[in-house]
Amino acid sequence: MGLTQATHPTLLFRINPAQNMARFYLLTVEPTLFGGGSLMRCWGRIGTKGQLKIDLFDTVVEASEAAGKLLHDKLKRGYSRNEENSREPGSKPIGTQRR
Repeated sequence: MGLTQATHPTLLFRINPAQNMARFYLLTVEPTLFGGGSLMRCWGRIGTKGQLKIDLFDTVVEASEAAGKLLHDKLKRGYSRNEENSREPGSKPIGTQRR
């Protein structure tokens, strides 16, 4: 994988108005300057900056495998890839909530 190539970011949502839950989780794999791979994770409540963590790996393949495991775990915990299917009818779109 070349230096300019990266995986497409995967954005997940977990929205449940009954529990006042509106969360996001972003995963992306990027190559490093030294030939390795990095897994960037950003998560938090929708409408906030969230938290960021970057894990470094020897190869992009290892970083992609770690991202796949995290994705599987998040989907099992109730996150979904499509925000539109996560919202209840009549709820406000993301970004319109007050901070």
